[in-house]
Amino acid sequence: MSEQALIPGAFPHRLPDWIRPTVLDRCGSTNDVVKEMARTGAPEGTLVRAIRQEAGRGRRGRSWLSDAGNLACTLLLRPGGTPQRAAELSFVTALAAGEAVDGLVAAAPKLKWPNDILVDGAKIAGILLESEADIDGSVAWVAVGMGLNVRHHPDMADYATTSLLAQGADVEPDQVMAAYAGAFDRWYRRWQEFGFAPVRAAWLNAAHGLGGPVTVRLHDRSFDGRLLDLDADGALLVETPAGRVRVTAGDVFFPHAAQTTS
Repeated sequence: MSEQALIPGAFPHRLPDWIRPTVLDRCGSTNDVVKEMARTGAPEGTLVRAIRQEAGRGRRGRSWLSDAGNLACTLLLRPGGTPQRAAELSFVTALAAGEAVDGLVAAAPKLKWPNDILVDGAKIAGILLESEADIDGSVAWVAVGMGLNVRHHPDMADYATTSLLAQGADVEPDQVMAAYAGAFDRWYRRWQEFGFAPVRAAWLNAAHGLGGPVTVRLHDRSFDGRLLDLDADGALLVETPAGRVRVTAGDVFFPHAAQTTS
């Protein structure tokens, strides 16, 4: 394997007790490392951070590279339950990442469905969840990947990006990861105890473009409408001239604003 682990116990910030970090000098994808660990019995709370992630990816196989100075990490969860319920963890993760960014930058971070965090309309972080089912169909584990631009950001042709440093926050990735882990702990516990309702309410409160015009691109078509709401299971509700449309998978674009796609 190309991964090279750093000295155990070298992580400099306090994390919630159930989260146990491993820091790698480099790897292809932190999600792939955690998935391999999950299949060999690693416990919930296993967290892998790579100083350099050389083959990371976002949704639909899109590339997500992370050089030294940025944050690339994946947290292993074993929440049980159905795949539909486990998918709600994308919103839990978005809230945690948004809280980690909030307070470091002047503009309040916004959450873009399904899995982006924006600052001033530019993407600063993205999320990728991957999971595997048990024999009975319940979720065996979920690998929660999160990449956040801390010290630098890529120059993308098709959408705007930014970083904490570009927004005036001179911080280190481990500091941001500690803030993210603390926020994730709070939201994960809330989700486990109270379900999706409080997560949905908080996500809507920070949603990008809510109430405004939106273009939705599906695998076979696109349509325009007004971003209306988030359904009780995380689907996006869009009002169109033909009626309300429920979107469970796709990309959303906002007119006259920076465009992002994970």
